[in-house]
Amino acid sequence: MQDPRVVVEVNRVRKRFMGATVLDDVSLQISLGDRVAMMGPNGAGKTTLVRCMLGFYHTDEGSIRVAGHDPVAERVEVLRHVGFIPQLPPPVKLTVGELLHFVERSSGTSAESIARKAGEMELDVAKHSQKPFFKLSGGMKQKLLIAIALARKSRLLIFDEPTASLDPRAREHFYELLQSIDYEHAAIYITHRAEELAGLVNREITMDLGKVVVDERI
Repeated sequence: MQDPRVVVEVNRVRKRFMGATVLDDVSLQISLGDRVAMMGPNGAGKTTLVRCMLGFYHTDEGSIRVAGHDPVAERVEVLRHVGFIPQLPPPVKLTVGELLHFVERSSGTSAESIARKAGEMELDVAKHSQKPFFKLSGGMKQKLLIAIALARKSRLLIFDEPTASLDPRAREHFYELLQSIDYEHAAIYITHRAEELAGLVNREITMDLGKVVVDERI
C-alpha cells in the first residue's frame, strides 16, 4: 500500500526520442513537505521528466504515479492535484475574465481568490478582465498563471523557470507568496537560479544526461 504522503513516485523510468535516451533509469519519490530545486544543464531531462509526470509523454519503460494515479491513463485525475506553471505561457485565446471563469467552473477555485493572489504581485485582474490573455505582457501572463496555481491549493506545485519573465520586484512578491502558503503540499522548481530559492527549498535534485546524479536534503 502506497504511503499517502508520497505525491510523486517515479520507478525506473526510461524515455527515448528519435533513438536518443532522454531519461535513463530514473527513480525518485517526492512527498508532502518536499520543496525540490530540480537543476541541471539544458538537455539533462528535467522538463521531460516533469512532462511525463503531467501525462504529456508516455514512458518507454518504468512507471510514474502522481497522487497514486497514472498520469496518462488517469490524466484528468492527476491534473486535479497539480498546479503547473510552464516556462512559456500557453497561447490561450480567452479573455482574462473568461479564463478565470473557466478555472472557477473546472476546479472550484473562486475567481476572487485568484484575483487576490494576482493583486499580491501587483496585477489588477479587474483592469485587464476584457483583454485576451495572449495579448498580456510576458510578466503579466506569468503572474496570472502563478496566481491560478497558488489559489487552487494543489497538492503538487510544479514551476518551470517561473520567474523568467518577472522583473526583480515581481520576483520578490512571488517568493513572498511562496513563503506564505499555509497548507501542506510538495513543490518542484525547475531552475537555473538555485541561489534565488535559498530558504524556500529543502531538497536539491540534479540531473545530467537523463540521470539523477545528485539527490540530497539541504
